[in-house]
Amino acid sequence: MRFIRAMLRNPTTSVGVVLCIVVVLGALLAPWLSPHDPAEQSILDRLQPPGGEFLLGTDTFGRDVLARILWGARISLVIAVTSISAAILIGGSIGMVSGYAGGRFDLLVMQVMDVMLSFPSLILGLIVVALLGPALLNLVIAIALTAIAPFARIARAPVLSLKQRAFVEAGRALGFSHARVLFVHILPNILSEVLVMGSLWMATAVRTEASLSFIGLGVKPPTPTWGGMMRDGFENILDAPWLSIWPGLAILVLVLGLNMVGDGLRDATDPKLAGT
Repeated sequence: MRFIRAMLRNPTTSVGVVLCIVVVLGALLAPWLSPHDPAEQSILDRLQPPGGEFLLGTDTFGRDVLARILWGARISLVIAVTSISAAILIGGSIGMVSGYAGGRFDLLVMQVMDVMLSFPSLILGLIVVALLGPALLNLVIAIALTAIAPFARIARAPVLSLKQRAFVEAGRALGFSHARVLFVHILPNILSEVLVMGSLWMATAVRTEASLSFIGLGVKPPTPTWGGMMRDGFENILDAPWLSIWPGLAILVLVLGLNMVGDGLRDATDPKLAGT
């Protein structure tokens, strides 16, 4: 409770939490909030402006934009949560083991991570999706691969100092296994830093998924995605600007909310900022 109060004490963080809750509720309640089927086409209703029966207008196939935004939120959230969770699990484990082992093993692992970090996240994701093909699972794999190296770095740094601490030395003296020392005694001390990084990288995952969908490497149509909706609207940007404006605003709201929550997590877990 103290941790939650410390987070919500910051008004910016409270706004971020509200924005994230709005998006999550919209995604969860999409079957009940959607006024129409997101895949239902009606040529007679194509390119209807916002208002009336279609609150946010319709696209070139007569599909309701509001319904597609609500259902598209599910895709963005599933990809962001799944890919970053996988990156935390894999990258965090690699970083912890590498920092704890040290020596040449640590040097080799970090050199591999440096090679992965040399590629911009969007370019690396584009390469992976281009090789595997556009699909939901492939997007998760691609985005997770782009985030493994940063999480390995963020997990390794505190382990280098923690493994020299007295409580770790005491565990070794008592005969605890290396796995127990790592995951029972060291992991809780670095978990807050990893979670802060995770919330910030979820925003990056949303942007990456939207970018890949925009260039045609996202989830295959007719499944609604925010990036795909912006790509479809780009061809009619002058005649029907709402086709790109609404999904763009949805991406902005979610990314902004996640960044605000990440800043609040950082302030709440940083002892130097806890009292400010």
